[in-house]
Amino acid sequence: MRVLAALSGGVDSSVAALLLQREGHDVVGAFMRNGVSGAEAASHKSCCSASDARDAARVADRLGVPFYAVDYAAEFGSIIDHFVAEYARGRTPNPCVLCNQRLKFGHLLQLGEQLGVDAVATGHYARVDAGVLRVATDLAKDQSYYLFGVARSALPRMRFPIGHLVKDDVRALAREAGLATADKPESMEICFVPSGDYRDVVRARGGLGKSGRIVDEAGRELGRHDGVGNFTVGQRRGLPAMGEPWFVKRLDPASGDVVICPRSGIETTLAAVDGINWLIDPPAAPLDVAVKVRARSAPAPARVVPTSATTATLTFTAPLAAITPGQAAVFYRGEDVLGGGWLQ
Repeated sequence: MRVLAALSGGVDSSVAALLLQREGHDVVGAFMRNGVSGAEAASHKSCCSASDARDAARVADRLGVPFYAVDYAAEFGSIIDHFVAEYARGRTPNPCVLCNQRLKFGHLLQLGEQLGVDAVATGHYARVDAGVLRVATDLAKDQSYYLFGVARSALPRMRFPIGHLVKDDVRALAREAGLATADKPESMEICFVPSGDYRDVVRARGGLGKSGRIVDEAGRELGRHDGVGNFTVGQRRGLPAMGEPWFVKRLDPASGDVVICPRSGIETTLAAVDGINWLIDPPAAPLDVAVKVRARSAPAPARVVPTSATTATLTFTAPLAAITPGQAAVFYRGEDVLGGGWLQ
């Protein structure tokens, strides 16, 4: 096949392109420019910087494949705008899900059609088998949580060449092939937050939201803050000293109140989800699944009760702490990803 490989300048996407080539595919490399500039963006804490573009180009040159650097600054801009707006609304966004949905398996698929390719490949740790999205072999690196939002119709054209590998094997393959990214550090931060502190971006765009009080559940004022965007449900740091650990329970963007409580107060067995994207035929009846409510949490047994084509209520078998509005709830059955939506 002819495959468009998204090269981020990291080792994972580099080895994905290498493996495609070794399988005999005609590979075309593409780097997505996000429009973020400045000294911080040149660091190796995030992807999509100018130095990452150079590394991606070096990998393409080493493999002898065509290479395109594509300007997606406007598209990334809309994701950043959503990111900032969500914090101002007292929610905690997950921009990586939107990037995969809109850009990597949205715009890049469209670019692939223009270039006459059969599939788009990335360095995600996940698998697609017979049109079914599945977890990676290396569960410690699994990134299927971030992929639930892709269109079901796109799955047959998605390739994850390293989904069956562990990280050490990926680096070993890169060294063996002489790829410049073999020992490059992990990209751990959101690509448009190179400083590592999301508040820098939110503050610069005026998205911290209303200032106000820090209160307990009875409404007693315990402190003040300069914007609800500084907080997320379940947060412990930066709160008034209470003699024991207290956490953010909820945010009120209208009044500016940040409500805090002991740990028991942030545990619940119920959640509501909207914007559901099903990767299976949408169920008409309740569905018993395992649900991840954050990328690094363990899947928790729950029942999904659909209330419409794109909404549902979740009932967990045991209480979970800090179910956070704006984050994703992703549904699993064994190794298969069934779909997911946004926590309300």
